[in-house]
Amino acid sequence: MLNLVWADELDETAVREVRELLLAARRADGRPEVDAEGPLPGEFSGGLHLLGRLDGRLAGYAHLDTAGDSFGRQVAELIVHPELRRRGVGTRLTEALVAKAGTAELRVWAHGDHPAAARIAGHVGLRRARELLVLHTEVRDWPEPSLPGGVALRTFVPGQDEQAVIDVNARAFDWHPEQGALTVAELRATEAEDWFDPAGFFLAERDGRVIGFHWTKVHPADPNQFDGEPVGEVYVVGVDPAAQGGGLGKALTLAGLRHLRDRGLKHVILYVEGDNAPALAVYQRLGFTRFAVDVQYGR
Repeated sequence: MLNLVWADELDETAVREVRELLLAARRADGRPEVDAEGPLPGEFSGGLHLLGRLDGRLAGYAHLDTAGDSFGRQVAELIVHPELRRRGVGTRLTEALVAKAGTAELRVWAHGDHPAAARIAGHVGLRRARELLVLHTEVRDWPEPSLPGGVALRTFVPGQDEQAVIDVNARAFDWHPEQGALTVAELRATEAEDWFDPAGFFLAERDGRVIGFHWTKVHPADPNQFDGEPVGEVYVVGVDPAAQGGGLGKALTLAGLRHLRDRGLKHVILYVEGDNAPALAVYQRLGFTRFAVDVQYGR
């Protein structure tokens, strides 16, 4: 019988159990990104934790972000151990999440858009509310970026450019449930991550003012994906709404892609909202095709 326990914090033993479950899921599914040591991924910090055990073994884990996204919706992540799937664990965890959220608006991520997730969502009355597409391309000979008149390109300077980037980010992503809420403190914390590289963080300036940026990322090699090679990512491209429409977004994207190519990478991915038709059109013209899709179910 599945034993469900809610926790405000995870003790050392629970953190180890959750990490082992996440690592097993990554081997099976390619996600989530999780290190063998150190803290759990940021999406599992704070909030509430739900542990589901079968015969004492951690069979499933869910995290409920009670602070919510930029629009106040509580957001949940849910993972079932690959060896213990198809036993009703996911359904029980989802039912518990819905009950805990109460009358609050709730969104639950389903990474990979598995049919089982759709069935569970339907069972508890959740509907498909958001699609986040993962696009992929093999590295190619992208042309040099053509910047609009009066615009110069440079790289990010830690300790100098955080506020300017956050100001543009807030205006560019005021519609986005996660990205638009990025803070200076969070940006500075990311600068301490092993993957952060200011040489791959491009800023566009006009008259000395930042009007856009392209932040790239490099993921370590995963033996189960992309031929076991490291993979680059178009992490965030943001353009101030006042500077949109002149080709700046494409120019910034090309600058970052050429940087990733010059680092010797063979594959590049990016995440884009499924209903963002203008961005999809740009990325498709640059050679990106659909690789995977993540779904949020909500009520």
